[in-house]
Order: sequence, then C-alpha cells, then structure tokens
Amino acid sequence: MRKKLASLLAVAAASTLALTACGSGGDASAGPDNGDQSDITIGVFAGWDEGLAVSHLWERILDEKGYDVTLTSADVAPVFSGISTGDFDMAMDVWLPETHATQAEEYGDKIQELGTWYENAKLTVAVNEDADITSLEELEGKADMFGNRIVGIDPGAGLTKATKERVIPQYGLDGMDFVTSSTPAMLTELKKATGAGDDILVTLWRPHWAYDAFPIKDLEDPKGTLGTAEHISTYGSLTFKEDFPTLAGWMKDFKIDDEKLFSLENAMFNDSDTQDYAPVVDKWISENQEWVDSLTAAK
Repeated sequence: MRKKLASLLAVAAASTLALTACGSGGDASAGPDNGDQSDITIGVFAGWDEGLAVSHLWERILDEKGYDVTLTSADVAPVFSGISTGDFDMAMDVWLPETHATQAEEYGDKIQELGTWYENAKLTVAVNEDADITSLEELEGKADMFGNRIVGIDPGAGLTKATKERVIPQYGLDGMDFVTSSTPAMLTELKKATGAGDDILVTLWRPHWAYDAFPIKDLEDPKGTLGTAEHISTYGSLTFKEDFPTLAGWMKDFKIDDEKLFSLENAMFNDSDTQDYAPVVDKWISENQEWVDSLTAAK
C-alpha cells in the first residue's frame, strides 16, 4: 500500500545522507557510556518523510550522547536486505500489517522488531478545515464546492490507484476530474487554496507535515476504501539488542504523537529550504527539550 510514497523518490542505489555526526556537542570519540557500541548505521527509506524526520531526530540525540551515527538513504528493499545482513543496524519506518508485509515475511527470521512509535498511519482524502463536509459519502452531492476536482499526487502512486479503483467508483465520484501530477504540485495547490480561503480536495496520507502547515481535515471513509490504519515500527538486526542494549530500550519505549511529528516534519521539509537538517532539528529539539530528554531518561 505504502509503495505510493516510495514512488516519490526512486533511488537505484544507496546514498549517504550524513556521516559521522559532529554538530551538537557530543564527544563521539569517547562513545556512549551505557554498554552500547559506538558506531551505528540507520537505513532510511528514500522519499519517506516521516522516517527521514525521526531518523534525523535520533541521529541528533545519539550524537549528543557520543554515538557515531551514519544515516544512509536507499529504497525499501536494500534497507531490509541491509538489516538482515548487518550492514544496517536499524530502520525506523516499517509499515505494518500491510505495506511492508512482503519484506517482513521475506526477512522475518533475519530481522527483529524493536518497537512501534506511531499507530495511525493511513491514506486519506483531505479538505480545507472550514469546508462544509465531513465524509466522502457527502462528496457526490457537494462536488461543485471543489470545482468538481480531486487534486492527487503522482499517477503511479498506490494512493492514486486506491483513489481511482476504490474511492471514486464506490462513492459515485466518476463525474469529478481526478488531477494527478506530483506531490509537490498537490501541496502547491493546497497552500494556495488554503491561503486564499478557497475550498480544495486532495489525496494525502498520515503522517505528513501538511497537517501542521495548513488548516485541513480528513474526510471520513465509512466504506473503508483507503484501507485501515497501520502502525510504524523500528526494526533492527538480529544482534541489535546485544550490540545496543540501552538504545534497544529507548526504541522499545519511543512514541511520537501527531502534533510533535507533524511539527518536526514541517520544520524540516516546509519551513526550511535546506537538506542540511542538523541545525533545523537541533532548533526543534531546543523547543521541545523536555520531551526529547524524556526519550532517554532512566526508567
């Protein structure tokens, strides 16, 4: 299901996002004084913003504690393979029970779940917050509010397929114009419409920073055309708990709610125009310091 997001940025080979962290004051040469190994490599699914956000968040946290962290971006399959062989220690963006079911089954005896940090990952159809509509069931009679348009993302995305094959026919929306091009194009239209106070209807997904950046709401999907909510978990190599016993405990307990996740993503991908995320994340951490400190506090 979530292959829709991978299609946003297909990457044929792995590329290093960040090498040894050195920015926020941690003494990487000393290493963490907690029984964990110093070097850790985190695989990041290319084009999956929520995974990129939490991976960079933990890169900054771990750097401060003396770990030597490498974030490496790759497509989904190479990341799973890398965890199974120990080339990656962990990855933080595994969607289950549907999206990554194939990979989880293929590598199931060579990887292990470390914890679930998000419970409400799902495909959505969203409208401006003040639109006089709450459910997809109402849309057939109110299509003219939105200019008879549904603004989608890229044509090959799983979200686009679900909208074409299930949402539109099951809710009687065949008379609407389903416009697809790209996620950035959809977000540009969303920003323009909400800024002007106009009604707009878009295909979207949770988690996404648009929920923090724009006044929007999801339409109810009583027929379940967009599937059920999934959870997002962290997976590691089979030796992870032995190599990183303290970090394994932190990953087991790690949770993040919509407000914080969307705020972090918004800061990284919307409010800034750089891919040097370290200073952006450091600033966000300083604004959420008490919560961030709680992630590694002794229990």
